[in-house]
Amino acid sequence: MSDLYHVSSSPHVRSKDTTARIMLYVILALLPTTLFGIYNFGYRALILILVTIASCVASEWIFDRIVHKKNTIGDLSAVVTGLLLALNLPATLPWWEAVLGGVFAIIIVKCLFGGLGQNFMNPALGARCFLLIAFAADMTNFVTDTYTGATPLAAMRNGEAVNTMDMLIGRTAGTIGETSAIAILIGAIFLILMGVIDLKIPGSYIVTFVIFMLLFGGHGFDWTYITAQLCGGGLMLGAFFMATDYVTSPITPRGQILFGICCGILTGVFRCFGANAEGVSFAIILSNLLVPIIEKYTVPRAFGQIRGEKKQEGGK
Repeated sequence: MSDLYHVSSSPHVRSKDTTARIMLYVILALLPTTLFGIYNFGYRALILILVTIASCVASEWIFDRIVHKKNTIGDLSAVVTGLLLALNLPATLPWWEAVLGGVFAIIIVKCLFGGLGQNFMNPALGARCFLLIAFAADMTNFVTDTYTGATPLAAMRNGEAVNTMDMLIGRTAGTIGETSAIAILIGAIFLILMGVIDLKIPGSYIVTFVIFMLLFGGHGFDWTYITAQLCGGGLMLGAFFMATDYVTSPITPRGQILFGICCGILTGVFRCFGANAEGVSFAIILSNLLVPIIEKYTVPRAFGQIRGEKKQEGGK
């Protein structure tokens, strides 16, 4: 009976999950997408994935050594960053640009802001946007031995027809990890079953995006068009694997839903009215910047607090 009244310091609720375990789950969830990307684009994709992961891990190890911090590569977060970055790159990208992206993701976006848990934006997406700005031609070159045309979203913007079944399976041009919606969904289901993520952010993201495209996409209730928009441009990869990043997304339930809505609206704005046919990376990063404001206004009221209590106290 005395154990029921045992008092200890926080945290009072403990879990066996560790950062390394969660990151391992994410790596396992990304395996279907990664393996299909290698199958789809060949050895160049494999080399780019290995080089990007190695550059991220090496960057974190070197930074920790220089600043005399405890080595943190064992938490596998650098591996996840490198893998996500590689999956967001075209297989034709020169390897040294991928290395530069890995260094930027770890050093600039992550480590200089205090390391894991302190970065204000998703490192992989931050690096991708950096590469898009610095090497726009290489980052938009999707011509390989297998695919010589534009990406499906670019083709749709030019008024061309696309094969949605090919987009579901992944037989299209694009970045290494964005092409197969089926492979991405397999990994997403694994993360949901393991309790790593839930549907608040990706669900609100996808639903909001669909509503936006129905209203402003210019194709009305053309579900073939909507399906193609959902399967293309890395939206599924971004919704399930990057918008759900623990560090850069809200922790409050209402905040997570609002965050997903922001991502969906911004993605729709970029695709419908912007020069870029995709827009997922910039939409998530801009939403990352809104997280402090979102959390400020979605924090649950403290237990026992009466609405207007502070105003009444101030008037006395």
